[in-house]
Amino acid sequence: MRDAVVFLPGLMCDARLFGPQIADLSREGPVMVAPPITGERIEEMASSLLDVLPRRAALVGHGLGAAVAIEILRRAPDRVNRVALMGISPLGETPHEAADRDPQIIRVRSGRLNDVIREQIAAAGLAPRPHRGEIIGLLAEMAAGLGPEVYVRQSRALQRRRDPQTTLGRIAVPALVLCGEHDALCPVERHRLMADLIERAGLEVIEGAGHYPMLESPDEVSDALRDWLEAPAGAR
Repeated sequence: MRDAVVFLPGLMCDARLFGPQIADLSREGPVMVAPPITGERIEEMASSLLDVLPRRAALVGHGLGAAVAIEILRRAPDRVNRVALMGISPLGETPHEAADRDPQIIRVRSGRLNDVIREQIAAAGLAPRPHRGEIIGLLAEMAAGLGPEVYVRQSRALQRRRDPQTTLGRIAVPALVLCGEHDALCPVERHRLMADLIERAGLEVIEGAGHYPMLESPDEVSDALRDWLEAPAGAR
C-alpha cells in the first residue's frame, strides 16, 4: 500500500475543495486532509501540521496549502515522499501584493467576509463552465464556515510568506506542478517557472479550468494525481 496522501486546502477552503479527489483516491489508499488554519505565519502552520501528519506522506497543496507544503519540505524533507503543488507562485509576495491584503482584512473584520471572498473568487479566474455558479457557491460556503478570524490568520501568513525559490530548488522527491489554463491569480507562466525550479517536476496544465481545477475539472485532476502517485520514485 502506498503512503498516505495529505491534501492541504488553500485560502478559506476545507476538505470539500478536494472532495472529488478524496472520494476517488481513497479507494486506493489512505487519504487525509490537513487545513492550515493555525498560526499567522507559514512556518507556524507547517509546525502545527508536522505534529499530526503521518511519518511519510505525499503532499497535495493548493494556494496557501501549497505554500505550507513547501515549508514542510524545507524543514522536514524526510517526512515527504512526493509533492503536488497547485495555484501558488514560486515567488514571495511583493510589498504591493502584501499591502493589498490590508484593506481586505479590514473589510472582513467589519463583517464583509462574503463580499471579499466573492471578489477574490472573481479575480482568481474560473473557466466558463456550466457548473461555475455551483463552484462559486461552494467556495463562499466554505469561507463562511471557517469565519473571519481564519481569514485574517491565513491572509497574514500569505503577507509574510518568504520567497520559496531556494527550497524549490532543493526538492528531491517526485513533484507535480498542476494548474488550470485560465488561472488569473497564478497564471500558467508562474507554474511553469516553478516546475523549472524543481529538478524532478512535471507540469500539468488542465484545459478549460481556472484557479480551482480540482472542482472545475475533477476527473482530469484525479487522473493527473494518480499518474503522479503511481510513477516510479526516480521518475521526473
